Amino acid sequence: MATSVNSAFNEFNRDTVNLLKDRTDKARSSRNWLYTQLNGLDCKDDLNFPFKYESMHVNFGSFERRTKIRELDDVDLMFALTADGATYTKHSTNYYQINTPNAGQRLKNLSDSNILNSRRVVNKLKNSLSSIPQYSSAETHSRGEAATLNLNSYEWVFDIVPCFYTDTDLYLIPDGSGNWKPTDPRVDQKRVTDANQSKEGRILQLIRILKYWNKRNSTYTIGSYLFENICINFANSRTELSQWIDLDIRDFFEYLSSAIFYSVNDPKGFQGDLNEFTFSEKTAISQKADWAFEKAKEAVHAETNEKNHQKSINKWREIFGNDFPSYG
Repeated sequence: MATSVNSAFNEFNRDTVNLLKDRTDKARSSRNWLYTQLNGLDCKDDLNFPFKYESMHVNFGSFERRTKIRELDDVDLMFALTADGATYTKHSTNYYQINTPNAGQRLKNLSDSNILNSRRVVNKLKNSLSSIPQYSSAETHSRGEAATLNLNSYEWVFDIVPCFYTDTDLYLIPDGSGNWKPTDPRVDQKRVTDANQSKEGRILQLIRILKYWNKRNSTYTIGSYLFENICINFANSRTELSQWIDLDIRDFFEYLSSAIFYSVNDPKGFQGDLNEFTFSEKTAISQKADWAFEKAKEAVHAETNEKNHQKSINKWREIFGNDFPSYG
């Protein structure tokens, strides 16, 4: 229950949208604990696990970028392996091979004709996870890029991506087909951090609340990574963000109604256009954004011109659903 629009948004973000601090702290602590366990895999003689490159592990994903919304379901990390004498060959922008004729035996064991098979590396990781305390289960991620680990103590899973750091300052990760593809999650982290700092720390909360709307109210749910980049593009298109989040939400809906028809390029430069919706799907998303924009305009008008916070809050409840606080 809230008696002003501002307090309603504060309550909504605190009680519904944002991750609980105790779960965030627990997740970070558990991730650190997991790194300790993973770093010990190559010391277990019975596993023959590839040697780690401890200083080049990377945390990534929306949890690391602080754009994840409740409930916490997964924590992503990239576990770096040392090349151990292996080399790589770039065949195209997203197609690399790792060559192992001169590599150590642990990588040779996971190779086919001296080519390191990324599917075998993921499976090796998945099977080795059973030696970790609190192990519950592990499986290969649906895209074949990671091993997904369930532990008995936590409600979230860990998506663990094996990777190699290269001399060109990028990472190679499994592509799901046995080969390797480049990535660099540090680019995504820097982009959202820079955008947030340039907008006086207002973008992270805006992304989270808009993700809530996208997940529950958009006609076609926009993938989290694509949606996050659209939000950052919106923020970067403006000189500043308002201290009142409802004004930025209103303006974002107007932005999305047209932006969804355009390309959204991968900021890392590897995936090209992230926006793969068909024209009919884009049209449906645009229409939903238009609807939300009109409702948001009515809500802002009720608050600022009519001084009717109850009416405004009820309009925002139409947009965000019944979990948005009611007036009173």
